[in-house]
Amino acid sequence: MGMLSEFRQFAMRGNVVDLAVGVIIGGAFGKIVSSFVSDVLMPPIGVLLGGTDFTGLKIILKDKVIEADKVVSQAVTLNYGNFIQATIDFLIIAFSIFMMIKLMNSMNKKDVPAPATPAPPPEPSNEEKLLTEIRDLLKRE
Repeated sequence: MGMLSEFRQFAMRGNVVDLAVGVIIGGAFGKIVSSFVSDVLMPPIGVLLGGTDFTGLKIILKDKVIEADKVVSQAVTLNYGNFIQATIDFLIIAFSIFMMIKLMNSMNKKDVPAPATPAPPPEPSNEEKLLTEIRDLLKRE
């Protein structure tokens, strides 16, 4: 029973719950950005590059074999267009998260007051001055 209660205590910490929420929101955010890249951003870029669809870019390593109108073996391809698409997705997601964190940090800096300069130590009292003089006189003798 000890391990179960220890796991429950671990799982209910604030950091674990925050991490779970972050992963769920990050997954949804990733889908939004992937849709933005593939549906909004890449078509105009493809038109600028001569109608190229990045996901369709590939190198055929071995052609498919067809005998009597029947495919005997499928083609072997190197789909580098999907890699280009995934790289662009990653760069846009990373930049978006960077900008969001930068915005959050700038908002937090405004809330925190600047640290005050430390006050100089208080002037010693008359009694302390007198005791210091007596100490110094006794040291001389």
